[in-house]
Amino acid sequence: MIMNLKKLPYELSICKLNSVTDYNLDLDFCSFAKTDDEISLVCKTEDVPFDVITRDDGWCGFYFDETLDFSLIGVLAKISAVLSENNIGIFVVSTYNTDYILVKSENFDRAVSVLKSNGYTFLSD
Repeated sequence: MIMNLKKLPYELSICKLNSVTDYNLDLDFCSFAKTDDEISLVCKTEDVPFDVITRDDGWCGFYFDETLDFSLIGVLAKISAVLSENNIGIFVVSTYNTDYILVKSENFDRAVSVLKSNGYTFLSD
């Protein structure tokens, strides 16, 4: 199973939006989710639009530094269980290639330590 993780070098915010029409998609990191009920955005804290409905700042993240094949089973379940057992909540952003696991800033160092002690490797920046 994939065990190599890499830290994101910036803090993130999770936002609820009215619209995505004015967001600059050329910025480094952003992920949108749109359902019948809402539009959500995860982006670098410095790039949060001024007109959000609500926002939650103070998230740090890491990701699997490899492309995850769709046939892999339990990758998120395992990492989620390890963090859950240590009372660390997560917010996940999935892309075609990989998964990004976000934890609150105050829990980030502990999350890294717990994952390392469970066999995960954090690659240097």
